[in-house]
Amino acid sequence: MKFVAFERAKQGTGASRRLRNTGKTPGIVYGGDGQPQLIELDHNALWHALKKETFHSTILDMELAGKEAKVLLRDVQYHPYKQQVTHIDFQRVDAKTKLHMKVPLHYVKAEESQAVKFESCVVNHVMSELDISCLPADLPEYIEVDLSGMKKGMSLHLNDIQLPKGVTPVTRGKPNPVLVSVVMIGGEEVAEPGAEAAAAAAVPAAADAKAPAGGKGDAKGGDKGDAKGDKGGDAKAAPAAKAPAAKKK
Repeated sequence: MKFVAFERAKQGTGASRRLRNTGKTPGIVYGGDGQPQLIELDHNALWHALKKETFHSTILDMELAGKEAKVLLRDVQYHPYKQQVTHIDFQRVDAKTKLHMKVPLHYVKAEESQAVKFESCVVNHVMSELDISCLPADLPEYIEVDLSGMKKGMSLHLNDIQLPKGVTPVTRGKPNPVLVSVVMIGGEEVAEPGAEAAAAAAVPAAADAKAPAGGKGDAKGGDKGDAKGDKGGDAKAAPAAKAPAAKKK
């Protein structure tokens, strides 16, 4: 990707502020065999370039004073609340010196995996970029990761993928970090084939097993109720059986 920069003569806070007011962005180029050089860029062109992934992760062709140089984007500073780039840094690239870069990971074919299609799972991206070390000629724009083989309960580690030729990962104490993990939607387990039929058959069996207990309760309740009814009925019927008192003459 190519962009145009211009030499910047003045430096300092006041000069940079005046430069921004005219639609320019101050910057600097350093590294390589040359001395650090102050530059300025057209702000609108830079703003649109920064929206492209390639501008952040690939070697750029910078045209400065009629000459081209290979550079890498190293730092960008933005205004706290305005849509404005306040400063930008580039590093010159030496073809024989290894680079240390962060390269984006592009995950593909997750929707074709067994985990997503048949097991109601979601593929969770643990890492979105990878630190690598390589020569400028071997620097990839991105690293593609195929997720079509993911299944429920699986995790994809760094050692499980094939890195481009000449690329070495920089893991910082984590030799085999997790890139992707498979998780269940809502934390629910997926029923195995035939499990629903077995569960349906178990419901009537459970109901039959409980039936005798209910009958016993009915018998006890019924007998007890009948006994009470007989006792109460006899007690109330006794007064009615008394003979009427004889009348006095």
